[in-house]
Amino acid sequence: MAGRPSGSGSYTVVIIPLRTSLYSLDALRFYLWIKRLKDLEREKDALCSGLEILEKAHAWYLQRLEENRARQDDIETESRAGTHQEGEAEARSCFLRSCIQRVNGSLGSVMSEPNVTSSSNLSLPEVVADSDLRWHNSVLTQEVSDKNRRIALLEQEKDALLEQLDELQAN
Repeated sequence: MAGRPSGSGSYTVVIIPLRTSLYSLDALRFYLWIKRLKDLEREKDALCSGLEILEKAHAWYLQRLEENRARQDDIETESRAGTHQEGEAEARSCFLRSCIQRVNGSLGSVMSEPNVTSSSNLSLPEVVADSDLRWHNSVLTQEVSDKNRRIALLEQEKDALLEQLDELQAN
């Protein structure tokens, strides 16, 4: 048997005929050797594909970081000017954060246990239900944060009004 690289990065296998029977121990060893080489080639292809995906993910994460920094600068500028806008951007941010957390969790589990995926024992409906629950949890968390911000603003307004009232009563 001889292997030589072909144009696509995989190998073309040329089988040299065995001198003995197909049912001999040599034939079995040869078959198992070929099978192992094929499995190793598949694993190499999967690893190369995974590396390409990770490189794309790295570029995507860097782009999101730059966008995040730009939005932070915009928000700081708006807060100085007193024109901070909320709403749809926060919902998108919540969704994006949920997706990023899911991807980070999956990558973390792959890195810690490469032979086991986190959802390997879950059926598709369970995975979808889990994803929906995570999304709803993120939305509810965002709503709670929004309400807490609103409460803090109302408390500041109340304190300011109480101070004005005290000043008016003192005069």
